Amino acid sequence: MTTPSLVVLTGAGLSAESGIPTFRSTAGVTYWDVRDRFGVPQSYTIEEVCTPEALARDPALVHGFYDARRAALGEAAPNAAHRALARLDAAWPGDLLIVTQNVDDLHERAGTRRLVHMHGALRSALCAACDERSDWQGDLPPGTPCPACGAPALRPDIVFFGEMPYAMDRIEAALAGADLFVSIGTSGAVYPAAGFVQLARAYGADTLELNLERSAGSDRFAESRLGPASVLVPDWVDSLLG
Repeated sequence: MTTPSLVVLTGAGLSAESGIPTFRSTAGVTYWDVRDRFGVPQSYTIEEVCTPEALARDPALVHGFYDARRAALGEAAPNAAHRALARLDAAWPGDLLIVTQNVDDLHERAGTRRLVHMHGALRSALCAACDERSDWQGDLPPGTPCPACGAPALRPDIVFFGEMPYAMDRIEAALAGADLFVSIGTSGAVYPAAGFVQLARAYGADTLELNLERSAGSDRFAESRLGPASVLVPDWVDSLLG
């Protein structure tokens, strides 16, 4: 029997149990909470920190916001769900692609290798001049020179709203060949990821949602299981690996 091909999508709900803040919606305004360098919580709207226009208008604010988020990663650790997916990655003999909407590095720190960051990564810097990426751990002030070309054009390697997510060709090819698509901890409201379940179903894949509560796209899945990711994901991985 051929080993089934798997595509797993992970979202903010997976890392929330590790203390990574998610963006929230209040009175129609979506914003992030992050602590500044003095430990004081600060709130920012999407328009302030996650659009190309914001970067052009106030690069110091945008860079500073992502500096704070990058620094906060040091206080977070992979949880049981991250570790379970890393175990699946190591043990699954068939095709597997884990696609994350998260920009933290908790999947990597848990040991996952077959991984795509479709929305970018906090611990990476992108050169707006030559498109080269560099590993980045500390602050990234505006005008920081690119290690590859020297241009003072490094920016956070984050897919801003209005920009094309990364590796879409690879993701769509994996969905076309998938036997099972699993969505974990996602809102089901952010496209194109919210449309992956429909694409997977169109290609004949079975579909499963693991989420704390029903998402905006729950009715598109063949099955939804509700509860904490740190409980649901290890149980699901155990059932796959026997």
